[in-house]
Amino acid sequence: MQIQRYNYILLLLIASSLLNPSSASKQSSFCSSEEVFLESNPMATLGGIKDSPASNSAEIDGLARFAVDEHNKKENKMLELARVVKVQEQVVSGTLHHLTLEVVDVGEKKLYLAKIWVKPWLNFKELQEFTHIGDATTTSPNLDVQKADDESMTIHGDFQDAASHALKTLQQRSNSLFPYELQEVVHVKAETVDGTAKYDLVLKVKRSDKEEKFKANVHKDKDGNFHVNNMVQDHS
Repeated sequence: MQIQRYNYILLLLIASSLLNPSSASKQSSFCSSEEVFLESNPMATLGGIKDSPASNSAEIDGLARFAVDEHNKKENKMLELARVVKVQEQVVSGTLHHLTLEVVDVGEKKLYLAKIWVKPWLNFKELQEFTHIGDATTTSPNLDVQKADDESMTIHGDFQDAASHALKTLQQRSNSLFPYELQEVVHVKAETVDGTAKYDLVLKVKRSDKEEKFKANVHKDKDGNFHVNNMVQDHS
């Protein structure tokens, strides 16, 4: 009797699937649409930027060398990788690695922010960005941290990313054909509140042969994303 009942339920399920094939096709269509969206929007953010657990791995070293090599090919440069300063990652359609690199450029040490997009299941990697964010030989800025000592080192490492984002925003707002280059982070005032951070920066930048200073207020949200709230030229 129990077996007959199970057989009856099984027959009902089979009949239901035959009469309503659209349910299975809808699920397949949804998965396909999601894949198409991610492929056509590869930088669609599925997660915030966070520190990578593989900061000293051979994989990161390989990605750093790949980024420098790709930049050298594209810009006809001869940069040499000195070391990986900081490693962060972001989940997209794959992983977007954010690497702060110290490189040697004609005998001078400089800092660059490299973003490498990786999809390991396709054996795919691509350099998305390679931005100069300062000179490694520059003296440390005047850093004012308003938080407990256990978070001071995190803030000290993040201010370079905040400065890089401010520089990119400055370039986007400018109508100049000449790119801005970060010469020095002169001053940093940092404050953390409930997992977020606020940075008051004074940046010395160079555009063509002209040096300028800018004050920038940058906010870092809980997902690790930076936002420029205000930026004005500093005439002091």
